[in-house]
Amino acid sequence: MNKRTYAGISEQYAKIETSKIVLIPVPYDGTSTWQKGADKGPEAFLTASDNMELYDIETDSEVYKNGIYLADAVTENSSPEKMVAAVHAVTKTFIRKNKFVTIFGGEHSVSIGTIRAFNECFNDLTVVQIDAHADLRKEYNGSSCNHACTVYEASQNTNLIQVGIRSMDILEKSVMDPDKIFFAHEMAIDDYWMENAIDLMGKNVFITFDLDAFDPSLLPSTGTPEPGGLLWYETLDFLKKIFKQKNVVGFDIVELCPNEKDKSSDFLAAKLYYKMLSYKFSNLDIDDYENESGFKEPNNKTSKFEDEDYD
Repeated sequence: MNKRTYAGISEQYAKIETSKIVLIPVPYDGTSTWQKGADKGPEAFLTASDNMELYDIETDSEVYKNGIYLADAVTENSSPEKMVAAVHAVTKTFIRKNKFVTIFGGEHSVSIGTIRAFNECFNDLTVVQIDAHADLRKEYNGSSCNHACTVYEASQNTNLIQVGIRSMDILEKSVMDPDKIFFAHEMAIDDYWMENAIDLMGKNVFITFDLDAFDPSLLPSTGTPEPGGLLWYETLDFLKKIFKQKNVVGFDIVELCPNEKDKSSDFLAAKLYYKMLSYKFSNLDIDDYENESGFKEPNNKTSKFEDEDYD
């Protein structure tokens, strides 16, 4: 039996040897504190993707022809710490193969491992967190690998830009950088928030996208919905600007909590993933990706790898 492929694409576009893109599913829901079900997110996303048109009208492209390899799911769930370690290891392995690595969760704690891997592989990394929640607790419920702690490490080790935030604990104020956070209520009356956020970013950008960033009228199927969120076209506008102006080195999408009776959220997640890929690769000539990514030339300073890291 043939291995399942992303969006049902043919095997010729799904081989690891020739694919520029890797998709890693992480069906984990070990630390969520309200609605459970994010572990079902990757499967719902993949099923929706199977039913999605693969021609993107806006970019006039079929990005899947760059090759999208669907990796084996990371299923480690014995503890949050072991899950983070497993995600970190798998993510870093594919980055080393010079792939454009993407991850679909699972709850947001999976991003601790993905961000750690990208930060180890790219110099001067900016992490753009698009989210309803600040996720800046150092520890929660006895673990630093809780979904409420997702970007604490990034706040200490990367250039963290937070966008769409509208829920947090007062103690998180002591950790956040007020010059690098874009609260939803301020974004609603600021015509220049996108440009201001992009001005704070460095060259290399990793995007972690929590689906609860969207307004629940648009995407209700998430574990912790918050009113007052982003809408579809403003989100795409922001993402398009980032991909055009910066070197997006990878991204993850998390916190789809599928609902058996309403598949619209699943399909939105599928479209968002494909849109982000389309923006990335429509900004590159077909043969340019390897030179831009930082891993084709061993002396490229974009990469933090030393030779011994490949042993």
